[in-house]
Amino acid sequence: MQIRIVDAFTDRPFAGNPAGVLLLDAFPEDAWLQDVAREVNLSETAFAHPLPPGGEADWALRWFTPATEVGMCGHATLATAHVLHTTGAATGTVRFAAQCGILSATAHEDGSITLDFPTSPLTQVEIPDGVPEALGARPLSVHDTSEFIGDLVVELADERTVRTLTPDFKALAAYSKRGIIATAAAEDPSLGYDFVSRGFFPGVGIDEDPVTGSAHTALAPFWSPRLGSTELTGLQASARTGLVRTSLRGKRTLLTGSAVTVIEGELLTAP
Repeated sequence: MQIRIVDAFTDRPFAGNPAGVLLLDAFPEDAWLQDVAREVNLSETAFAHPLPPGGEADWALRWFTPATEVGMCGHATLATAHVLHTTGAATGTVRFAAQCGILSATAHEDGSITLDFPTSPLTQVEIPDGVPEALGARPLSVHDTSEFIGDLVVELADERTVRTLTPDFKALAAYSKRGIIATAAAEDPSLGYDFVSRGFFPGVGIDEDPVTGSAHTALAPFWSPRLGSTELTGLQASARTGLVRTSLRGKRTLLTGSAVTVIEGELLTAP
C-alpha cells in the first residue's frame, strides 16, 4: 500500500499543513487505522476507499489524529483529493462520504482544489471563566460552533495578539470538544489576506494545528458579515502558515487551496 504525506493549503513544500493519505480497498479495523495515524504522527491521517458507482459519493473518507478519529477535517480532505487527482484515480469533482455528510472536492486547471463543506453555525456565548488566562489574551467575543467541529471561535483585539499567543494547552483542553480558534481581522489586507487565525486543539492531541480547513467553515460566516464580503482569504498564522480562500454560500462554505506531495512510500504492515 502506498502512503503519502501531502502539504495542504500551500503551493510549496514544508509549509501549510501536512497530512498522511492512504488509499485502501476497504476500511479495516478502527484499531489498525488508529495505529497508522499514531505512527504517521501528523495532525491528521486520511483513509479513503472507492465506493460502488451510481451512489451519492465516489469515495468513503475518514480522518484520524494520533489520538482519535475526528468528524471533519479540511486539510486532509484537500490532501486526499490532491492524491486522487495527481495519481489519475479521479478527475473533475470527487464526492466523499464522511461522518459530517457528503463533501466534494473540485480540481482546477491551476492545480488548486475547492472543497464544498457544511457551514458551521455560530452561537455567541459568554466568555468562559478561565479562557482569558488559558489563552493568554482577553477575548472580544466567543462563539460556539457545530458538533462536527466542536470548537470555540475566540475573537481577539488585533492580528498581533493572535500571532503572539502562548497558550496553556493543558488548561485550554477543558473548554471545548476539540479546541480553540483564535482570530482577528488582518492589520493590512493589502498583504493578501483578510483575517488571521491560529488553531489550538489539545482535546484531540494537537497543541497547535498548522492550517485548519474545517475551522474556516466557522471563520467564513464569522468574518463575512463583519468585513462585508462573502469572498475572503484567511491566513493561519502558525509557524508553517497557510492560506485558505473562503466563499460563503449559505449553508455551505467553499474552501480553496493548493497542495504539494512531499513524500511517497510503502506501508509494510498490512491490516
